[in-house]
Amino acid sequence: MRRILFFLGMVVLTATSAYAGHPLITDDAATQGKGKGQIEIGSQYSTDKQPAEEGFGSKTRTGQVTATFTYGPIDGLDIVVGVPYQWSRTYLDGQFDSRAVGFGDLSFDLKWRFYEKDGWGFALKPGVTLPTGNSGKGLGTGRTTYHLYGIVTKEMEPWAFHLNLGYIRNENKTGQEKNIWHASVAAEVEVIKSLKAVADVVVEENTTKGSNTPVTYALGGLVYAITDKLSIDGGVKFGLTKPSADVTYLLGVTYRF
Repeated sequence: MRRILFFLGMVVLTATSAYAGHPLITDDAATQGKGKGQIEIGSQYSTDKQPAEEGFGSKTRTGQVTATFTYGPIDGLDIVVGVPYQWSRTYLDGQFDSRAVGFGDLSFDLKWRFYEKDGWGFALKPGVTLPTGNSGKGLGTGRTTYHLYGIVTKEMEPWAFHLNLGYIRNENKTGQEKNIWHASVAAEVEVIKSLKAVADVVVEENTTKGSNTPVTYALGGLVYAITDKLSIDGGVKFGLTKPSADVTYLLGVTYRF
């Protein structure tokens, strides 16, 4: 059960933050614009070592590929739909113990940019996740969850900085904490033409009831624009606290239209 809860925690944390500009977790205040959109395929692979209840060491390997569709029906407003496919394998004392494979919880978000001036951007992003994943296998929460993020962006060429503050109502069937708070900051800088370096630090309340240790991690990565419409990215995320996955590798591709 502890290993399932750990994987469920990873599902909650990734599902509610999957729509930032990959590989960042922190979102920016920009929107697509009227009649414009993008399709993003983001992938991640994580490894984590945790002590099991039985007293043996355990290792969990998890992966996820998320297809995210974003469209701007009007200026300043985006509709975002995310479909995750997930898998995990757990090893107990060096031996294979369990696995789970399947689609996760479907996500819907709206991002409303209500202010933009002098390099500043402010946005709100409410959203829901629907219980389409198998909660018994750790692929979903089993209930509809809700979240709201406040987003601030400041652009100072060649730099851009982003701040996210959020609340997640983590309805679930597995005894997890239901009220989750989120805070994150990110920075981007254009290193050379078409190449950006990005960094992210995230702190989020632990989904395990009774735990006072937050999920905290740092991320570094690169984004390369092949053309104005097509970009690829990669990054590495490092857990800074015990509840966080030890290491996560991220790869993505984005097409804009």
